[in-house]
Amino acid sequence: MRPRLFLCAALISCGAQAQLIAPPPSRPDELMRTVTAEVVAVFKADFGAGRPTDVDALVEKTIAPLFDFRRMTSMAVGRNWPLASEEQQDALVAEFRRLLVRTYSSSISGYRDQDIDYRPLRLVPGETEVLVRSLIQRRGAQALAVDYEMANGIAGWRVHDVKLEGVSLVITYRESFAATVRESGIDGLIKALSEKNRKNAGAG
Repeated sequence: MRPRLFLCAALISCGAQAQLIAPPPSRPDELMRTVTAEVVAVFKADFGAGRPTDVDALVEKTIAPLFDFRRMTSMAVGRNWPLASEEQQDALVAEFRRLLVRTYSSSISGYRDQDIDYRPLRLVPGETEVLVRSLIQRRGAQALAVDYEMANGIAGWRVHDVKLEGVSLVITYRESFAATVRESGIDGLIKALSEKNRKNAGAG
């Protein structure tokens, strides 16, 4: 299953705007509902005004802040993560973030107005790791299950993995990352990600 499909589904149903006038919701499921409404509102407002949505700005302002890219990178790199120096880890996070954000921008451009149902979440007091479940209702097709692995930290609730029909977004990268590290080391993985990002930027 392709990462792009995960991202398209995930970004249809989530975004984050940390700079809201009101404090962000304290519950992760409420956060997801709130930010979903924020993202949908941007698309509807732009459509109603007859103007294109600035997708890159939307991603950086409302979606990227919701994700814990460092944790996502460490999960994707897997057992090779502790082998990387601090500088290499920082470089991996930067390049992986660029890759994901670029893919987000491309994927969210195909947004269509779907109904999204969030399943009831039983949050135990003091719990810091949860799975927020949602269903994307698609016209003429079966509903799509999109779940968000979230953790609560200093920055509040953040997504560190997305699961489409139970399959992890982050884990889909692990095999290819491991193969690159076996062939050319951590620096080789950084270089491969950097080159992919340059090609993506050129294609845009």
